[in-house]
Amino acid sequence: MLRSLYSGVSGLKSIQTDLDVVANNISNVNTPGFKSSRAMFQDMVSQTLADATAPSNTSGGINAKQIGLGTQIGSIDTITTNGAPKSTGRSLDFYINGGGYFAVQGTSTTPQTYYTRVGAFERDSDGTLVTTSGGMKVLGWSSATPTAYTGGTPNYNTGTTPSTIKVPATVNGTQYNAGSLSIDQNGLITATYGNQKYAIGELAFADFTNPEGLERVGDTQFAASTNSGAATYSTSGSNGVGSLVSGELEMSNVDLSSEFTEMIIANRAYQANAKVITTSDEVLQDLTNLSRS
Repeated sequence: MLRSLYSGVSGLKSIQTDLDVVANNISNVNTPGFKSSRAMFQDMVSQTLADATAPSNTSGGINAKQIGLGTQIGSIDTITTNGAPKSTGRSLDFYINGGGYFAVQGTSTTPQTYYTRVGAFERDSDGTLVTTSGGMKVLGWSSATPTAYTGGTPNYNTGTTPSTIKVPATVNGTQYNAGSLSIDQNGLITATYGNQKYAIGELAFADFTNPEGLERVGDTQFAASTNSGAATYSTSGSNGVGSLVSGELEMSNVDLSSEFTEMIIANRAYQANAKVITTSDEVLQDLTNLSRS
């Protein structure tokens, strides 16, 4: 009898965690670049009342007699499917049409690298390419001296570890033209000085052996974990990384219809587990009353 009580309690606890996950998904339905989660249930250890027996010459085999002891959350998985693009009309908003993450870095003395699908960038007062949310520095490859852009993609030694990208105020004594900064579908960064366009650098994109192993750190950013594997950096359009689409941002990949369905199922399951507890309590009460009679 006590087993049924504890099984019901385990169900209530697990379903509450499931509802927490669903609630977080729904609350972030309008968060750009947000990746939804799901809670996976698994049964707990079973109590064996009788072991299985093998068949003999005179009788057949008998299966084990086991009673389960409830449920628990086996995992909370991140769903890494791409969200739909949302048109913004802003030239420094970018959508990755495929796999990969933008690499960004904080401003502390020992900055850590994070990864995001939100490509909303701007040039700060120092000329550094940063994210509009939090001012994280965008990583890529660049040369010390910008070169006049005549087409193609300059060699930025993209096999090395990426670093922050700074758009200089002047090149060869010529002032930067405000609003001329642009990034093409391959991640090449260019800016105009006077009447000449210059190549500034190239964005770095990160990919992982197990993207679902990334850990959330807030602000729709992720950090590498021991189970995600280390980041592999490459340029847009290579090693499974998608191309960039300017003027668009990635929307949340939350499916509201699925979340509402999960919420209804969780609600009914919660009621059913609560009913198990009240029914077990009523039976225990009857037993108590028998002992008093």
